[in-house]
Amino acid sequence: MFEGTFTALVTPFTATGELDRDTLRKLVDRQIDAGITGLVPVGTTGESPTLTDEEHHEVIRVVVDQCAGRVPVIAGCGSNNTVEALEHTRFAKEVGAEASLHVAGYYNKPSATGFLRHFQLLADSVDLPLIVYNIPGRVGKNIDNETMLTLAEHPNIVGVKEASGDIDQMMDLILRRPPGFTVLSGDDAITLPLMALGGNGIISVTSNLLPGKMVELVQHMLNGDTAAARAVHYEILPVINALMGLDTNPIPVKGAMHAAGLLEETYRLPMTPLTDAAKQELRRVLKEHGVI
Repeated sequence: MFEGTFTALVTPFTATGELDRDTLRKLVDRQIDAGITGLVPVGTTGESPTLTDEEHHEVIRVVVDQCAGRVPVIAGCGSNNTVEALEHTRFAKEVGAEASLHVAGYYNKPSATGFLRHFQLLADSVDLPLIVYNIPGRVGKNIDNETMLTLAEHPNIVGVKEASGDIDQMMDLILRRPPGFTVLSGDDAITLPLMALGGNGIISVTSNLLPGKMVELVQHMLNGDTAAARAVHYEILPVINALMGLDTNPIPVKGAMHAAGLLEETYRLPMTPLTDAAKQELRRVLKEHGVI
């Protein structure tokens, strides 16, 4: 079972827009030094929609290489094109990733049967643990629990990154899941309540900026110390809310990491920097909470 704090890693670019491999390696080391459980490159936070296939593979390769077995890599391999998702998954397996993360088919909004056939084909084709990513706010379609529980019967489909925002759905899934099936939060702000209900951790955006704090929160929950976890939760909640609320992820987190001196604030269209007003608010929150 994948359990703990996994960082949905940002993809750093140079000031001129190229992939910044040196900074990427430094970010990997910073995460590992902070005690992170594992890394998830080239997901939504990694700006996968604006990377070429070659860049997508290069990010996975660099992260796996820099981790050097110190923590597992769950490679973002998702696509709304099953053939493309399969190519990414095969590459991730070849370079040594420990698992793959696959978002539900965005834009084309598959039926339940479409979701089943897509994920089952991927799991059948590559012997690599697969985590499903359910995020209807971006995809436009929810993966219902009956579909998810059918997927969970596949030996290679080992968990879900749950970002439906529906606590009732999450509780029902946790209640009925088979042994060993991981439920990870896909929303930093509900990590504590989801784990209190039996969830296993988080694939986090905030841990790009505050890896130690997210590790601390999750570890307290795994240890059964809800009071200590609650204290950390409320300590960092204003930062989480700023990172999630000031603009579309990963714009605020990259802006915050730039303010902290961790990377260039470079995006690829159609992603653009924060407005001046949002930047001022972000810096206010970061200063108030001792991040910068």
